[in-house]
Amino acid sequence: MALTDFLRSGHKPTLFSAFLYSDMSFMVWVLLGPLAIHIGRDLGLSAEQQYTMVAIPLLAGALLRIPVGILVDHFGPMRTGLLSQLLVILILFLAFQGELTSVGGIYLLAAALGVAGTSMAVALPLTSRWYPDEYQGLALGVAGAASSGTVLAALFAPGLAEAYGWQRVMGLALIPLGLTFLVYLLLAKDSPRQPEPPQLGRYFKVMADPDTWWFMLLYAMAFGGVIALASILVLYFHQQYQLTPVTAGYFTAACVLAGSALRPVGGWLADHWGGIRSMQVLFTLVLISLVLVGLTPASSLITMGLLVLGMGALGMASGAVFQLVPLRFRREVGATTGMVGAAGGLGGFFLAQILGQSKVLSGDFQAGFFVFAGLAVLCLLGIRRVKSRWRTTWGAGEVTSARV
Repeated sequence: MALTDFLRSGHKPTLFSAFLYSDMSFMVWVLLGPLAIHIGRDLGLSAEQQYTMVAIPLLAGALLRIPVGILVDHFGPMRTGLLSQLLVILILFLAFQGELTSVGGIYLLAAALGVAGTSMAVALPLTSRWYPDEYQGLALGVAGAASSGTVLAALFAPGLAEAYGWQRVMGLALIPLGLTFLVYLLLAKDSPRQPEPPQLGRYFKVMADPDTWWFMLLYAMAFGGVIALASILVLYFHQQYQLTPVTAGYFTAACVLAGSALRPVGGWLADHWGGIRSMQVLFTLVLISLVLVGLTPASSLITMGLLVLGMGALGMASGAVFQLVPLRFRREVGATTGMVGAAGGLGGFFLAQILGQSKVLSGDFQAGFFVFAGLAVLCLLGIRRVKSRWRTTWGAGEVTSARV
């Protein structure tokens, strides 16, 4: 597969718009994580309240992805994306204008920011319907490299909060969101190959299919792991290694950059090696890196290096999962993307809670990282169980030109 052939296929303005929309949405989705130290100091939040605050957007985004996936199937990804972006802009504007002085108020904002976490349920179907089977991995890897938005949040939010206050950061975020909305409005376009909106019964059929649940497990670990760590690492580096909020933000940005920038590489690897083989290698790397982080290296730089490796592997695994989903569920890609994406958000919520509760209950993060590593083992066992069936049914050579 040549890169020039990929570039000639599909619709490049839509691919760019989908990436930018998801990227900026993810920046907002995890924004409370990099701001957690400043918000905690200002509102007098306990450690447990801070961990809860950064986890709530992940849970809300997960729950909202399923209805957004249904809207995509019935009204198209283009219109659904425009509506979602307008809601996020409105939420941030109200947060910037209002006075957030209570725990309840910040929790409500955290829940509302979950709308930004639904962007994948729009961007992936918007992109997938433009590209042939052999380019699904790379195309969806690019469109889904939205975790890079979390890099921007980690890199700039702590410093801006130091200079202007954390609430003004909400107002500053409106600038890139407004520009993104205009780009999306002008460049994005629904594919002429739109499937017929599925009947409600088809959603239940998808939910009853075992493959849906396997994809949900794999994505909950891969994508959920990236989002959980992106939300929690500023607090982790600050509390575990006593780094300043700004320095902790820089360390977090380096880790998250690996998880986001390498997602298209995971899709590309899946196109070349097959999604199954790719995930086996990548989840093994995740397992090794998380066990070593759990052993709590004395140097924060060593820990950062291990987390760069682990988050890079998680990001690539996310791309590999979505090389397979459109091949398995061609007619229900919107609904399936919504459900698998919801599982990713739920995975992020629970993994963030596991790490946070590990610190609250035991005083360190060791147990949380070991549980995290154990889930990587579960994913490897699951892949081993289904790989033969997948390769001989919907992934067989006579069914698709893609490698499974």
